[in-house]
Amino acid sequence: MTDVHQRDLSGAPSSLGAWDARSEQCLTTEPPADPAPQRTQRRGPADPVKALMHRHRDLCERAVDPLEIAAGLEAHGITDRTAARYRHKDVFSLAEEMFARIPHTTWLLRTLLPGTTCAATMAALHLTHGQTRLLAATAGTLAVTLSLRAALIRGPLSAQRSGTPGTLIWTCWLLAYAALGDGLLKAAASGGPEALPTTAPDAPWPITTAPLLTLTISCAPAAWLAHHFATRARQKLATSRALEEFAASVRPFLLGTVGLFLAAVAAVAALLPLTAVFSVDEPTPYAQTLTLAALLFLARLLALHGFTHAPAVILTATATAQATALATLFAARLPHCAFLATPVETLIDTWGPGAIPTLTCGTAALALLIHATRKLPRASAHARTATRW
Repeated sequence: MTDVHQRDLSGAPSSLGAWDARSEQCLTTEPPADPAPQRTQRRGPADPVKALMHRHRDLCERAVDPLEIAAGLEAHGITDRTAARYRHKDVFSLAEEMFARIPHTTWLLRTLLPGTTCAATMAALHLTHGQTRLLAATAGTLAVTLSLRAALIRGPLSAQRSGTPGTLIWTCWLLAYAALGDGLLKAAASGGPEALPTTAPDAPWPITTAPLLTLTISCAPAAWLAHHFATRARQKLATSRALEEFAASVRPFLLGTVGLFLAAVAAVAALLPLTAVFSVDEPTPYAQTLTLAALLFLARLLALHGFTHAPAVILTATATAQATALATLFAARLPHCAFLATPVETLIDTWGPGAIPTLTCGTAALALLIHATRKLPRASAHARTATRW
């Protein structure tokens, strides 16, 4: 012990001098960086929340509120204890940050793409001729298809299950009939068609472009209203004290949402003839456009909340009815089969060729509206589970 104290005392002057030198150096230079953060960065990502959002990208882009993300994270096994690794006290706090960092304008831009590409395609069809028009129609159809897929695969209009595989086929049929059906029906009733369809209004088989342009532009209000309906319904679910109270509050809100969408579609249809830049000089079939828009919107709204069977059946039945109407006109040309065309010809002579899509889509939309007023006011339709959205 004595030797140790003697060594300490004997080395004190030099130690103090070294300490003074080091202190003076510390006053003139910055302290060295703490190596601990560097070790932490090497062990994991610098932004763990960003990495988590990348792994659950679909969940984040489909979510309408932070609770939707929280439910999805819990369904994937992330608990409050796991949230601590992401510098949050619980899952809900983590979900709030993830929801705040989502670029919510992305899905809105996607819903504007179908109308933009469709308008560009219509303008190209009116400005081109011959083979150039065929190329423009082909490229435009592909562009509109891809833009519609982009609008429906992400955001408020996206659904994990949209029904049976045949649903997409029949939906495409309804859209194709909106553009080609009335002209083909009128031509078939008079013994045609004798030529391929063209965009000229006085052609033997004219293409009706206004419904397609109206419907593609209406993707934006459809997405916003679907998002608004889902958000408000979840808020009502959180504040309602009983299931009956929740259903009573959601049902009129559902009807109002459908009404607002139809008003938006009607406004778009009314403004298109005034927009000369798109060269839309054909009459707008308001009845066919509104009924088809209501049918497609209700079918998508039900599919978004997990009810896919009824929309699939209704869409299939509607497309089948339209196809049957066309088939009867051609079948009536067979010997002794003229009577088959009598019902369809009567409708055409009384109300015009637009009566077929108006009656079929209108009846189907009404059936889906009744079904929606029974299914969507249920609390289970808005449950925050991984199988929804």
